[in-house]
Amino acid sequence: MQRTGVAKLPLHYGKAPKWLVVRMRKLAKEITTLIIDEYGTGEFLKRLSDPFWFQALGCVLGYDWHSSGVTTVVTGVLKQAIVPEEHGLAVCGGKGRFSRQAPLEIEGVGEKFGFSNDKVDALRYASKMSAKVDNTAIQAGYQLYHHAFFVAENGNWAVIQQGMCPQDRTARRYHWLSENVQNFVVEPHDAIVGEAKREVALNMTAKESENCRKVSVDIAKEKPRKVMRMLLSIRPAYQKSLQEWMPKTAETAWKEYPIDVLSMPRNINWKALQEAYEFQPRNYEELLAVKGIGPATVRGLALIAELIYGKKPSWKDPVKYSFAYGGKDGVPYPVNRKAMDKSIQMLKHAIQEAKLGNKEKIRSLQRLRAYVPSNVT
Repeated sequence: MQRTGVAKLPLHYGKAPKWLVVRMRKLAKEITTLIIDEYGTGEFLKRLSDPFWFQALGCVLGYDWHSSGVTTVVTGVLKQAIVPEEHGLAVCGGKGRFSRQAPLEIEGVGEKFGFSNDKVDALRYASKMSAKVDNTAIQAGYQLYHHAFFVAENGNWAVIQQGMCPQDRTARRYHWLSENVQNFVVEPHDAIVGEAKREVALNMTAKESENCRKVSVDIAKEKPRKVMRMLLSIRPAYQKSLQEWMPKTAETAWKEYPIDVLSMPRNINWKALQEAYEFQPRNYEELLAVKGIGPATVRGLALIAELIYGKKPSWKDPVKYSFAYGGKDGVPYPVNRKAMDKSIQMLKHAIQEAKLGNKEKIRSLQRLRAYVPSNVT
């Protein structure tokens, strides 16, 4: 029988109760230990980058299967459960202010694993760029508030981070896996997961945005005064967004227009553009890495590239997954039943082999079984 389905991820506030986190941490350590012992850290990182497996793991650990808190709570529990010296794996970063501690924590992990200074710098760069891409190069109305960086003793890494959109109370999760990242600014994700799919979203990581990326770099290498003139030539001082004249109906609510693509941004960071001009970036990745190059500047350069030079970016929302392996109608993509079954069997085996009491094993297996029909019918 074909099994399909979609799980929503509404934005929930608050935190998991302490009694639940304690039990989740115990079970998470058992599952992590077994999977790493049997399959290695590479397979564990690969599974973390799989949105369905990660969601199922949250359910097995006992957390709400459809809440945005799955991301923050499960990664937080894994950070407490995983012991670098024991597992050959470490978790850096976290939610809110803890996300900003990732670079310093990566440095500490580098000392434990004996990484060279160059390797630590590369890992810190990967952490920084993955966050910069999802906050700036992709603009669909989500602001990152959670960044978890998983790094193995062999230097491989994975990222699980999440952004929120308070206006329509939805969350969006981003999965990265180092072995699949060929270029930080060209479709680097293993998965982008979310409930809402925007009709319009700027995606500078799309292959279709290649020419726009190149022209954006060329524009940034010009003197900021020239860039300002180009901006003014396509956005006179009196220009306003067309949305101001649109009737305020349910069809034109904010959720249909997550970013204002009908007018140029008014807050381009000219200081950052000056730094980019002095730096003369060789490619889009180097441009994006310049401190201060944020969403408004990226969108401004993209719109100049499109309106003056005819090099269009992709305005198609890159979200690909809806917290499951697909839908019966092929939306967002056809079901991969083989991969789905493999994920379930791996978790089932880990639970059965874990050094837990029978009651805990039974409850965990029941949660896993309950998860499957809840999302896959």
